[in-house]
Amino acid sequence: MAREPVYQGPENDTSDDGIPGSVNSDGGDPGKDSQDSPADSMGSSPLDEEYDYTLRPQSFKDVVGQKKVMERLSIILQAAQKRKEPLGHILFDGPPGLGKTTLATVLPKEMGTEFQYTSAPSLSAPKDLLPFLTNASYGSVLFIDEIHRLPPIVEEFIYPAMEDYRIDIVLGEGVNARTVNMKLKPFTIIGATTRPGMLTAPLRDRFVNRERLDFYEVDELAEIVRRNAKKLNTVISEEASFELASRSRGTPRKSNNLLLWTRDYAEMRTKDGIIGLEIAQQALRMREVDDMGLENLDRRYLKTLISIFAGGPAGIQAIAHSMNLPPDTLEDEVEPFLLRMGLLQRTPRGRIVTSSALEQLGMSISGDNQPIN
Repeated sequence: MAREPVYQGPENDTSDDGIPGSVNSDGGDPGKDSQDSPADSMGSSPLDEEYDYTLRPQSFKDVVGQKKVMERLSIILQAAQKRKEPLGHILFDGPPGLGKTTLATVLPKEMGTEFQYTSAPSLSAPKDLLPFLTNASYGSVLFIDEIHRLPPIVEEFIYPAMEDYRIDIVLGEGVNARTVNMKLKPFTIIGATTRPGMLTAPLRDRFVNRERLDFYEVDELAEIVRRNAKKLNTVISEEASFELASRSRGTPRKSNNLLLWTRDYAEMRTKDGIIGLEIAQQALRMREVDDMGLENLDRRYLKTLISIFAGGPAGIQAIAHSMNLPPDTLEDEVEPFLLRMGLLQRTPRGRIVTSSALEQLGMSISGDNQPIN
């Protein structure tokens, strides 16, 4: 008889809500948020340090946004609980900072199962994955981050574990070698990737459920900002919440980073540490984040393309050399947001700025090269 699975996190403490290893997060218990240490207190409570590191939601009800994804996850979660079976393997994909790891940690807590975490780059050989598989209890969850970076030898080793809950271990070498077939307890693998196109078809098809996370709406990010401000014992106005949310590029991680910076700014530039609209705008101005969410490097990229290359077309190598930056940095960190906001176009001839970019920067192009609409 399989032992009853118990969630095992980084810390085996139990909070007031009965979830091991969790604390109030993204709202938590509405009745407790207003009764913790006063937000305008200049002293530090015993939970201050803990609050700083628990902005990640700790339960299903705390997750904001991704409504369609959450609805589908709720169905498969309830169905698995009803049948008393492990969840089917799940693959989360999408840009960084949208909550793939958050959902991967929330699901086992809702199931009340053990949770193991690893990253694909750390699994260089099957022996590195073996302890996670042999230690998996019935219904437990193994989370593999950046799963597209699994080495081929590890990927092939994991196939029978995902399908038949068994692994084949080769003992010895040469003519004396023998294969030992080891049975595993049924468990769930949750994979997360920012580059689903790099997954091989055999690995991708072994995930029963695949969910893609999309960028968040401004009102959803504003709600995340308000909830996390409570956990940081910080008072923030409604207008300031939307101001931070509107400049967060649709990404909760960016919202949290801006909130932490604005909190520090407010504590040093105001007497009460309250974040109002004016304080939020001043903090973001010092951080060099404009009303669209463009940062200094984004504006530098566009200005280089406009001033040196007359708006384009220009190749990424030429732009990178002009900015003295690696091309990968521009392709991975700068261009995705500019493309999504319609400030940049990639054509067979090279990168070209759009009229929206000129309007945002207050610049113009003279000569024959004109930006395309």
